[in-house]
Amino acid sequence: MSGNSTGGGEPSRTLALLWGDPSVGPRRKGPGRSVSVEQLVAAALALADEHGLAGVTTRAVAERVGISTMSVYTYVPGKPELLDLMVDAVYLAMARPPWRSRSWRARLTRVAEANRDLLRAHPWLTEVAALSRPPLGPGVMAKYEHELAAYDGTGLSDVDTDAALTYLLGFVQAHCRAAHDAARASTDSAMSDAEWWAANQPVLARALDPQAYPRAVRVGSAAGAAQGSAWDADRAWRFGLARTLDGLAALIDPRPGTPGA
Repeated sequence: MSGNSTGGGEPSRTLALLWGDPSVGPRRKGPGRSVSVEQLVAAALALADEHGLAGVTTRAVAERVGISTMSVYTYVPGKPELLDLMVDAVYLAMARPPWRSRSWRARLTRVAEANRDLLRAHPWLTEVAALSRPPLGPGVMAKYEHELAAYDGTGLSDVDTDAALTYLLGFVQAHCRAAHDAARASTDSAMSDAEWWAANQPVLARALDPQAYPRAVRVGSAAGAAQGSAWDADRAWRFGLARTLDGLAALIDPRPGTPGA
């Protein structure tokens, strides 16, 4: 199995798998056919959570469920379809409490936080590239419906509501990818950001001439002192989410005299 994109498989078969169409069950029948597609997906999810997407191979999935490697393909054609099933499964498992707050900012903050929690629990999701034709399975649809409802009462058109949700989720995805990359860098180097800066401070002090780079040195030093490192994930999250919501406020709560008011 290769490729880390959703929506890359054969559309009709993928949709049938997502919605449990019995016509796309195992292509070969025989003794001992006790494994289900759901078991394969659960095995793939466990592997992805433990080892990342690189750990989701046909052989590894087969070993987890106790079938031969080639038997996997009688259930799922390939990795694109399996990824669709994996993504849909984690979306379907997300909590969807009713939206009670009258504040659209509070509701959208919760949408962002729920998606950050999901990406923290399943870091491999930041490695999955979504194509222009998303797999419209029950999990994707339930998540989309729930998150669209957070925009109720904002006055946005249907098209702008879809764009606003995409904009918000894009921020969450980019932030979590950066946070996971930073965490992997610390793990790979066996050094925290603070330790890396301390170890390299003598070289940096000689190389970063405040005469040549006055703004970079001044601003970088101030940011580093405030954050304890070059980049702080929690600080970046708070700042970025607030600015993302401010951007949406220009559409939802425009000031008199501004476009859309």
